[in-house]
Amino acid sequence: MSANPVLAEASRGNSVENRHRGAAAIVDASGTIIASIGDLNRPIFPRSAVKSMQALAIFTSGAWDQGLLDQRELALACASHHGEAVHTEAVGALLAKLGLSENDLECGAHQPTNAAARRTLREKAEAPTQLHNNCSGKHAGMLAVARALGIDPRGYVGIDHPVQQEVRNAIEAVIGEPLTVDRCGTDGCSIPTFAAPLKSFAYGFARMATGEGLEPRLAEASQMLFDAAAAHPHLIAGTDHADTRLLGGFGNKLMQKSGAEGVQCGALRAKGWGYALKCDDGNLPASFAMLAGLLEAHADLGEAQAEVLRDLKHQTLRNVRGIAVGEMRLAETFSSQWETRDGV
Repeated sequence: MSANPVLAEASRGNSVENRHRGAAAIVDASGTIIASIGDLNRPIFPRSAVKSMQALAIFTSGAWDQGLLDQRELALACASHHGEAVHTEAVGALLAKLGLSENDLECGAHQPTNAAARRTLREKAEAPTQLHNNCSGKHAGMLAVARALGIDPRGYVGIDHPVQQEVRNAIEAVIGEPLTVDRCGTDGCSIPTFAAPLKSFAYGFARMATGEGLEPRLAEASQMLFDAAAAHPHLIAGTDHADTRLLGGFGNKLMQKSGAEGVQCGALRAKGWGYALKCDDGNLPASFAMLAGLLEAHADLGEAQAEVLRDLKHQTLRNVRGIAVGEMRLAETFSSQWETRDGV
């Protein structure tokens, strides 16, 4: 098996310190590979990059039809939020609407990702709760699925629980690939995560962007989830996060979501193309540099979009004193690595 190419590099001073390899695929809704770099068939764990696929269960279960969530709460179900007050308050309100509480979440507690939110907790001498977990919105959405199905929500993170079966079925329906227990692990928030070929996730996002090949309810649900992310970019991540900046800059032209261990997935909605990208060593800043290169090469850019991508292509690396010590950047050879369909 040949190694994936170097797509990003980190410098320290005037020398390259680390080189980051990866793979990327852009696929249309028919399954045609529009452009690619590296090994597209290697299975990857998509992690949080496929939260919008997982959130399809809100629709297949009937939770949306029962009025259990609104558009802002759909965005939260797709989010890896930073634990800012706007996030924790919204998740708490959704749980209250479901007749549940923070104690019903099974994602675990961790410190907010946002520095100001962490400082606020320290100043109040308060410990973080499960509401601060960056997956609490997704988990609240899964509790809504349990409510819609009329089942006991306890243990909803288990692979055999009806909630996770609903989630798994929805993902399989859009990526056209079975999710099997021999390629299954446990995600950071305790739900199952299934590996599948990189290109399958790109294909799934193309189908969600266009509705082609999907049942009408899944096609409509996909548009609603993508619209919710575009309408509420701050809920998807938070202050200064790349996902929020990209969604804010591109609006309805883009669906974008990052995942742990250097995964990026989304769709160029106007073109009907889905994409998936994986940085082999899991470096998230490197994966964002790669994503910037992908979008620069294949998205239609205005000035607002180009500005966001410039910042991601060249990220200043600072030490604990805030001194600039290096840069994470797109590799100079990135653009020459693409294999493209004729005419693209």
